[in-house]
Amino acid sequence: MTKYTVEMSNKLNELLEKTYDAEKGFKEAAEKVKNPTIKEFFEQKAEQRYNFGQELKNEIRAYGQEPEKGGSLKGTLHRNWMNLKAFFDYNDEEAMLKEVERGEKEAINTYNDILNDEEFVLPPSTETLLMKQRNAIRETLEKANFFEMAVS
Repeated sequence: MTKYTVEMSNKLNELLEKTYDAEKGFKEAAEKVKNPTIKEFFEQKAEQRYNFGQELKNEIRAYGQEPEKGGSLKGTLHRNWMNLKAFFDYNDEEAMLKEVERGEKEAINTYNDILNDEEFVLPPSTETLLMKQRNAIRETLEKANFFEMAVS
């Protein structure tokens, strides 16, 4: 097993953990929000992240590694903050959408870090997968911005 293979699977596992965190965050947001359109948006994004996770797991296995299970401590803290903020804010939908925006911007940055890392030449399958997922996250960010403007 090469150092490259281990490092690449570590990067993909980090991305997988963030994907788990996003999936859980979207599920929790969908349970709390009352607006049916935003609720459906959160439910769709939770399912999307579940699918992203499956794709990332397959890619990690292609490197001969085992995918991580569960989410990260940072993600748990992020979701707990989101719970607290939604509880105290008058307009909880707006607060949740702002938090989605923050999380999606962070996710895009993580994808970009991997895609633009000059130490690694990504195999075409990995690069294509990561670009597809990153672009879908950009669309989520744009839709969250739209919803936020509508509810504020």
